[in-house]
Amino acid sequence: MKKISIFVTLGFLCVLFQQALALDTVSGVVNMSFDLSSHPVGGKTCLWVPYPVSGPYQEITAVEIKGDFHHSAVYTDRKYRRPIVYAQWKQGTTARHLEFSFYVKRLERVEKDIPVQEPCWNPGDYSRFLEPARLVPTDGKIRELALEITEGCTTVREKISAIYEWTVKNMKRKPESKYCGDGDVIQLLKERRGNCVDIHSVMVALARAAGVPAREVFGIRLGKMNGKISDITKWEHCWAEYFQPGYGWVVLDPADVLKKMLVEKLQPSSEKAIKYYNYFFGAVDPLRVRFGTGRDIVLNPRQTGHPLNYLMYPYAEVDGKPLDFKNAREFKYRFIFTPDNQK
Repeated sequence: MKKISIFVTLGFLCVLFQQALALDTVSGVVNMSFDLSSHPVGGKTCLWVPYPVSGPYQEITAVEIKGDFHHSAVYTDRKYRRPIVYAQWKQGTTARHLEFSFYVKRLERVEKDIPVQEPCWNPGDYSRFLEPARLVPTDGKIRELALEITEGCTTVREKISAIYEWTVKNMKRKPESKYCGDGDVIQLLKERRGNCVDIHSVMVALARAAGVPAREVFGIRLGKMNGKISDITKWEHCWAEYFQPGYGWVVLDPADVLKKMLVEKLQPSSEKAIKYYNYFFGAVDPLRVRFGTGRDIVLNPRQTGHPLNYLMYPYAEVDGKPLDFKNAREFKYRFIFTPDNQK
């Protein structure tokens, strides 16, 4: 028999909490500016930037790409079909600037009407979202833990609910790190601490090992809910989705549950913590832009270095050597979000 926790006992009764937690929509202009002029000019300089596209919960318009580059275009990678802004400067070029801006209207995403009965489905149709990645294995100890967590569960919904609960109960945020993390699942299961990429990589690995199609979603936050112009340079964020047969992809964000519990100093059994727990299974606030999914990415045009662990931060190479994308000062880039009421 499955274990029933306080979270499951209360069920998903907090749908109305979304009204207090997040706005219905957020809209405005995101401007991304890059300056690679301080780097050596010995070889060509290449820059790749995630390019968001419209979907059910976001509308992207008014895209502008400007700069002193010799070549620029929007390409897609071959495996995940993710659009990427690419710019290139010739060997010997000193000034290297690019500005990428777009208007976004983002909707709060709420999926609380998941049916209880699950139809038959073919896992082979979702094999990409069941396979391992370099840092996200699905065998060995990961599979053993996944089977232990989901013991007695017979449906996809029961399995992902058990994994979501385990993730919130057993993982901790790592506030001293400003980086979203590498998502090295083996190491993370030893430390049980990390940030958004780390936490969701663990959950995705466990879900896939238990036979539940799942994926990390990479994007960036749109500041805070205060209507002010925000510097969102270091506001990259990762959340997750799992596939619910007979329904579709359902959003999850246990990392934000843990962040709110940490920031607000909440006990897991507190009423507010439980509201966050219930909200972020099947809902996320509108203060985020989705870039895309995928691990071990081969860019287009292809990078000189190894496949990227994921594409959420910008990536650049000067004379074939990658810059440290985690260091916005060395890389020299800045992202600003201007909401509509500030334009």
